[in-house]
Amino acid sequence: MVQTPTQRKANLKFAATNENKQGKSEAQLHKKELKKQKSPISKGWLYLFAFILIGGLFVDAIFRMISYFGSK
Repeated sequence: MVQTPTQRKANLKFAATNENKQGKSEAQLHKKELKKQKSPISKGWLYLFAFILIGGLFVDAIFRMISYFGSK
């Protein structure tokens, strides 16, 4: 059975990946995999979430102080 061009390309890519792995221990291969892990949430979304939480707490504290000192 003749390979299609996409199969041939995939086989060459797989062979190149395996050639890069040759001569390396499992520990070395797993170190690379661990370094490539990314956070599921980007930093921008984390900063926005922190801003909303901290800003909301800050505004709530100001309103509580105004209501506490304003009632006397």
